[in-house]
Amino acid sequence: MPLIPVTRTIAIDERELEESFTRASGPGGQHVNTTDSAVMLRFDVWGSPNLPDAVKRRMSVLAGSRLSKEGVLTLRGEGARSQEMNRRDVRERLVALIRESTIVPKARRPTKPSRAAKAKRVDAKKGRSAVKAGRGRVRED
Repeated sequence: MPLIPVTRTIAIDERELEESFTRASGPGGQHVNTTDSAVMLRFDVWGSPNLPDAVKRRMSVLAGSRLSKEGVLTLRGEGARSQEMNRRDVRERLVALIRESTIVPKARRPTKPSRAAKAKRVDAKKGRSAVKAGRGRVRED
């Protein structure tokens, strides 16, 4: 059972990954028309037994439109000319996304400005107002 290590506690079974190969778009001359070098990787996030539920939820948010309604993540790699390099790139991107999903975001605790900070802000506004009020036309009395 070949495993792909993600973190110290999480590893993904290679059998959970589904790879298909197609022809890459873009420049490349005659070579691009003859080889299936682009890689389409599919990974069932919600169905994976190796991912904790919290990681699955965060990954669903981070993946965005790359995640289908059924919970299948789709990554496409076609940057390199060789199929093997594209496979490696897509797998590294998958591992990076899972690693990013393991980071628990710090909870934001709302704060209020202090009374001194409010007073300082109002004084600064009054000062700016006085400066701008002094910019009008000069009247001779």
